[in-house]
Amino acid sequence: MAALARLSLLLAVLCTVVPPVLAHAHHDELTEEEKNAPVDAVLWIHMALQIAIWGFLFPIGMVLGISRSRWHVPLQSAGFALTTAGYFLGHSHKGRAFLPSVHGTFARILYIPIVAQLVLGIYLKLHIHEKSVRPWAVRAHGVLGKAYPILGWTQMLFGAITFRGYCRGGNLGQCLAHYLMGSGFIAYGIIMAILLIAGEAWIKRTRRSPEWWDSWVIMLWGIVNTFTEHRGAHWSVKDMQHTSLGVIWWVGGALGIWLSRHNQRSVVPSLIIMITGWAMSEHAQALMISTKVHAMFGNVLMLAGLARIIEVCFVAPSYERDVPAADSDRHSERTLAPSGPSISENPRLAIVQAFRHLPPFLLIAAGLLFMSATDEELDYVHENEMDHVTYVLIMLRYCPSFSVMCLILIPWLSSLASVIYAFVLFLINVWGTTGRNAPGGASSSQIGLQDESLELDKWYQSVPAAEADAHPISPQFVIGEHEHDRD
Repeated sequence: MAALARLSLLLAVLCTVVPPVLAHAHHDELTEEEKNAPVDAVLWIHMALQIAIWGFLFPIGMVLGISRSRWHVPLQSAGFALTTAGYFLGHSHKGRAFLPSVHGTFARILYIPIVAQLVLGIYLKLHIHEKSVRPWAVRAHGVLGKAYPILGWTQMLFGAITFRGYCRGGNLGQCLAHYLMGSGFIAYGIIMAILLIAGEAWIKRTRRSPEWWDSWVIMLWGIVNTFTEHRGAHWSVKDMQHTSLGVIWWVGGALGIWLSRHNQRSVVPSLIIMITGWAMSEHAQALMISTKVHAMFGNVLMLAGLARIIEVCFVAPSYERDVPAADSDRHSERTLAPSGPSISENPRLAIVQAFRHLPPFLLIAAGLLFMSATDEELDYVHENEMDHVTYVLIMLRYCPSFSVMCLILIPWLSSLASVIYAFVLFLINVWGTTGRNAPGGASSSQIGLQDESLELDKWYQSVPAAEADAHPISPQFVIGEHEHDRD
């Protein structure tokens, strides 16, 4: 075991030191012939391989690690070996040349977490220092592993930008705004899906409603946005629009935190999303096609906010049997009631669960559209005489134009938003059916006992109808109702 550990560590060090040494040099200036040279097969293989590893293989391995599956180590080890091979391919291609970029720099930086993860994994396999160092190593290993999807998404985005030669000079600010905000909406949709499908037990333990967490993120992001959208002495119309949105976010986020306290559900985060969507739908741009694409992004965002409001106010996460259809707060079904074997037998559950997929999916689609709406991308589309309808359909059917190469690389994709969301659902399913969560496992057999013993408050579990009628509860406060009206 010790010899294997030393060999693995040696390979990790070699993987870190050798690639930068063998990397080919980039030029500070390129001729027209170098910029427009054909892309050779080696570079296409590099892109396809790294997308497969960082976009699919590593996230699956991460989930298998969370579920403590025995396939975690083999899968991640294969990923480390393949991504190193992909690194060499990326520096061995001929044909088209590229300027020095953040993609190449970040590729070398990525070997820091890769080597750290390898060293921590080997250390954990040794099972030493069980009560001193090992607990901290487990935490560090987990944090690094969960960062891999973010690191992979960032590097793939850098690669697409480098491939097209975008975000240089005065275009950097707009690229940051679109790619950060678009990625934020995608992450928001993914996290919402995780919480809705697999995170109810965690939400119950925190005793905080989902909107409480949403409001904190919106408020913090609004504070950052308020003080970063304006630069210089002159205030343009867009500066005022963006700064005003930032103020709305942090003020609305603070209101959402207040209204969502004590596990109360709130529609404030959804309203802020809708207001942002409306502002983007009316956001005038230099090109008509850019204005139309921004309008489509805003419309999708408004639809996501509306779907979230419907989900919060009218669609119950789960249903209890034998609950009378009474118009009473006592018999409200808009709670996170305990789930059980009988849930799958409820014919209404499929309808509810299907609708709950709509808000996160629309957020992901909106994020992709916003990432596809920079001036450089839309200038390219305009020069090719493509109208906004065709462009939006292509974006929703294939992929965002920050990665225009995807139109050639993966034209068989029916919808990138659908692919991303389907992959997220696949990862959630992998987490719930492998390792310690596998059906029939020791831990899975204890889940029901844990759920039953979990102390819930009134927000999560409805009062049984018979008990509620036998023992009247105190009057509930209704928005718009005054104290003397209830006397």
